[in-house]
Amino acid sequence: MFESLPHTFREYGVPADVRTLLLLRKSIDRGLVNLIGDIYVVLKGICVKDPKLLGPFTQAFYKYFYEINVNKGEKLNSAIARSKAFEDWKESYLEDHPDAEDLDVSELIDQFLNEIHVTSYDINEILSGEDILADDDPDMKDEDGDGEVPEDMKVDKAADYRKVDLEELKRRMQKVMEQQKGKHFGGKHWIGQGGVSPYGNGGAAMGGIRVGGTGGGKMARSVVDDGKFYPVDLNQRLNDNNVDAALSYLKGIREETAQKELNIKKTIKEGLKQGGLFLPIERDIIDRKLQVILLIDNGGYSMDPYIRSVTSLFKKMKTRFAHDLETYYFHNTIYDRVYEDVRRAKRVPIEKILSKDPNYRVFVIGDAAMAPYELSRLSYHNWQLLKDKFDRMVWLNPMHRSEWDYTQTTVLLKDIIPMYTLTPKGIEKAVRDMNKKREEHIIEG
Repeated sequence: MFESLPHTFREYGVPADVRTLLLLRKSIDRGLVNLIGDIYVVLKGICVKDPKLLGPFTQAFYKYFYEINVNKGEKLNSAIARSKAFEDWKESYLEDHPDAEDLDVSELIDQFLNEIHVTSYDINEILSGEDILADDDPDMKDEDGDGEVPEDMKVDKAADYRKVDLEELKRRMQKVMEQQKGKHFGGKHWIGQGGVSPYGNGGAAMGGIRVGGTGGGKMARSVVDDGKFYPVDLNQRLNDNNVDAALSYLKGIREETAQKELNIKKTIKEGLKQGGLFLPIERDIIDRKLQVILLIDNGGYSMDPYIRSVTSLFKKMKTRFAHDLETYYFHNTIYDRVYEDVRRAKRVPIEKILSKDPNYRVFVIGDAAMAPYELSRLSYHNWQLLKDKFDRMVWLNPMHRSEWDYTQTTVLLKDIIPMYTLTPKGIEKAVRDMNKKREEHIIEG
């Protein structure tokens, strides 16, 4: 972890070496680091022994963690404004805060810096989440909902819920939701904003559940997105209400693919130790590139209700996370081609798909239900070829799992391609299994 950090810091004249990494690791092991802002504070204490190094240290930190390059003589705000990190943050922030559209760039940059430098809120005291829940009644009636936003919502305390079972938190949140009548701010019980409640947003709850809004410090274990501060049903089929919850699971796709490179320095060093026996030592080079192919069945009335939500989901994925997203369409099954357009007029030979990088993640969206004769020998063979080519390929089915075994073609296709429900929960499981495939690939490699 952070192996290349010393090299980046030294480029800016900041002293850093393996001891820097060891001290950072000790800080993490002791629970001193929960947020990236905490890393900034810890590394500053390790590396900045002279006040003159603070500026170069901050530039190195931005370069390493956010890929923000501050050119010689350039103002910080200018470098941030042209960075991809800021653009991605701004898009997400404006989605959650439509009223912020009128803010100028400098105000948005200030907010961006506030968020990336948050350090556990300069917390003076960390409360036990278990103790808070032990004294809390999830069935308490809501008598003062729709309260006004306090002028000062400064957080100087945090609550740690990481030892509380996540499913137990969700069950308690469901009970609180049934009693809640309006919005709440601060406090430790309701689904709201600020405070140390385990559910809500903008507060200081480590290991809680973020509901709506933006995170206060990237501390949540689970995310449920709903503008009215009520949870969505993660087992419901994909729709406009739960598409953002599904997006949070897609974000979990691991983007790295490992390649090998000769580690010349280590090869020479170890070779000298062995009296001139130079055995090649390799190291992993991480390619941070996420490539996704989306195959959508848009040919029948049974799929019509889901096309809009699926398209919205993966469009958001492209703008926020993916470097490369290609969408193709088919009707019921794939024979010798797919199509680039919704009307299925622009043909793309299946051979073109099969010629792509095997590291692509492939999502098939369809009910897999059709007349048996439609899933011909050619079609069945092509699905097999696709699965053999793309190890990380999954099928997302909008039909209830109980209906899958009633259609012969669905049974045949799910034997070839791992099939999951087209729900946020189903997408979460599909992504987890994709990540496992990646880990197995790297181990075998």
